[in-house]
Amino acid sequence: MNILVALQIGLREIAAHKFRSFLSMLGIVLGVSSLISTLALTTGIERGTRAFMQQVGGLEYVGIVSKEISNAKFDFWNLSPGRTLRDAMAIRGSAPLVSHVSPELAFGGVVSAQAHSDRKQIRGVFPDHFVVARHELKAGRFLTDLDVDRALHSVVVGDEIVTLLWPGMNANDIVGRQLRINDRPFEVVGVLPKYERDEDRRRRESGKPVSNSRMSRRWDAFRQKNESILIPFSTMFYEFRAGAFPLDSMESVRLDGLTVRIGDLDKFRPALEQVRSALEITHRGVDDFDLDTREEWFDRMESSIRATKLSGGLIATISLVVGGIGIMNIMLASISERVREIGIRLAVGAKGRDIFVQIIVESVTIAFIGGLLGVIAAIGLIEILKLLAPTENIPIMTVGGIVFSVGFAILAGFFSGIYPALRASRLNPISALRYE
Repeated sequence: MNILVALQIGLREIAAHKFRSFLSMLGIVLGVSSLISTLALTTGIERGTRAFMQQVGGLEYVGIVSKEISNAKFDFWNLSPGRTLRDAMAIRGSAPLVSHVSPELAFGGVVSAQAHSDRKQIRGVFPDHFVVARHELKAGRFLTDLDVDRALHSVVVGDEIVTLLWPGMNANDIVGRQLRINDRPFEVVGVLPKYERDEDRRRRESGKPVSNSRMSRRWDAFRQKNESILIPFSTMFYEFRAGAFPLDSMESVRLDGLTVRIGDLDKFRPALEQVRSALEITHRGVDDFDLDTREEWFDRMESSIRATKLSGGLIATISLVVGGIGIMNIMLASISERVREIGIRLAVGAKGRDIFVQIIVESVTIAFIGGLLGVIAAIGLIEILKLLAPTENIPIMTVGGIVFSVGFAILAGFFSGIYPALRASRLNPISALRYE
């Protein structure tokens, strides 16, 4: 039988029994809409989580942290100088898979401008810090090698510092102004933008207030970036640290932070080995350091997304199976009503396989139309979800999710039509013609 002829007959049969056909499609509509919505939710969660992870440094961000010395090396603890600038220089020189290295010194000081002042953390950094911490610029420039080489009194400030010291002023107008740190003058050379979650940014841009009480209860990953007061590493040492530790040189002073950025994630493991080898030399074999990666966080995120997809997909699949059973019941009822018609077709020369194809085409057509209606229902459902639960993980409908869901519905329609098609194709023509 020609497939197009079978499709025409199937559409006529569906049109002749609209309400019954709609009831048979209902399970498919619900299953497809729930499956598409589940995939959209998990896609939104995945993209939102990945975007947030990139905002706070990404998987390439690796910290060198201090740790307890093992018992085997404890007697040699005094051989290690700890984390120093020599570590950063060693990594730069012998770890080519590391693209950027950011050593830091920090202290708490009083910052003031105009009539405003407060006690904040000030950090001395190198230009690489801009890339390692994934900073952006709202106005001006970041610290340069010249700032470090000449120990210039340059400073880059974050959005919260701007709001505190120059309320209501434009970022471009702040560049070039003077900021005092412990009563020492510094020139503002750059202003960083406001770092925030996508949810808070959308609320702010739409004019909706961001709840301070909610923010206070939630860990703010961008607080340190928004409260940044960044000065050249050398300036930090000579102005604020050399007097406190007169026996230290800039190369031997203990760092308050040391982070690196891996250039290529495909070579993540070899890069870590290069960093570890460089540090073992500078620490003279003492294992008083460790590499703090975000692999565990990333793995937890991936497994959580997989579990959400699996559970949601399983529920939606059950809905599609139920929809398939509904199609099977309707097709069986349709066959019992059309026994005489099938008998006539068999009597005039139609083969059993023609009847089989006809029933399968009708079943798949019902499932396909139900799948298309399910896509429309899913669009409406996702819009409702966006209104009821506005988060940084907005549901995202993808073409792949639509194709997968409709394809699964068609597959359910195909399998649900096999048994009714077999029954119809095996009818005895004489018995079928006598059927009342």
